[in-house]
Amino acid sequence: MKEIVIISGKGGTGKTSITASFAYLEGKNVVVADCDVDAADMHLLLDPEVQSSKDFFSGVIAKIDQDECTKCGKCADVCRFDAIPIINQQYTVIPLDCEGCGYCARVCPTSAITMEEQNVGKWQISKTRVDNILVHAKLGIGAENSGKLVAKVKNEAKRIAKENSKDLIIVDGSPGIGCPVVSSLSGASFVILVTEPTVSGLHDLKRVYELVHKFNLKAGCIINKYDLNLDVHNEILDFLKKENIVHISSLPYDETFTKAMTIGKTIVEIEKSKIKELLEDSWQYIKELIND
Repeated sequence: MKEIVIISGKGGTGKTSITASFAYLEGKNVVVADCDVDAADMHLLLDPEVQSSKDFFSGVIAKIDQDECTKCGKCADVCRFDAIPIINQQYTVIPLDCEGCGYCARVCPTSAITMEEQNVGKWQISKTRVDNILVHAKLGIGAENSGKLVAKVKNEAKRIAKENSKDLIIVDGSPGIGCPVVSSLSGASFVILVTEPTVSGLHDLKRVYELVHKFNLKAGCIINKYDLNLDVHNEILDFLKKENIVHISSLPYDETFTKAMTIGKTIVEIEKSKIKELLEDSWQYIKELIND
């Protein structure tokens, strides 16, 4: 089973649109995992029909039993996060401030405080309009443990691929280099870096590749909107050559990209698009690379 992870050092490079295009081109032969759980948007292009939805529990939060609380204030005194203020003459836990360390529960003389598991989001299995299976999730507002939710999405995608004899998984990772990206890269067969020819685009490409390199993963790069700045585009090409990163393709700026998104379609579905054929060729090249 091969796992292609598509990431970018920064948001707005076209990563998800390109990932959705590859999912469209491969259709029922691939399982898709949307691991950008903090801002999932693959569903906007693939229009999935949810088949199952489950809550995701991770981490703990303090809860005070007001009937047992003697209002001694010891919990508030030891809370380094100021998560237990007095509200309406009661010590009350503020969920967004509580870090779940459990110190308050340890010092409570009446055991009025318990640490309860948190529901931090949902993960879902869906069938998309292009006949592939999509595993996706949404992290709750202010919730943590996005890396664990990403791991859950990936593990479910692998299970489904195995059960349905699918040899390929496409993972849409988060932008940046944080915990969700690290979790997305775990077990990858090949990594595609999507960037753009700007100073910040080049900087963040270098930064995210440091992470990929630490995992000792093979990588390729797609440069989107390459013709907006040919000087930086050439700098990116020099960097790819220096680091032995495969240059998959350079895509020109195309306003059809935005038009496709507004009607909920991938760019490869638009016949007059300048980059439709380039993305089709890119996908064939990627499959050759991972099967080499």
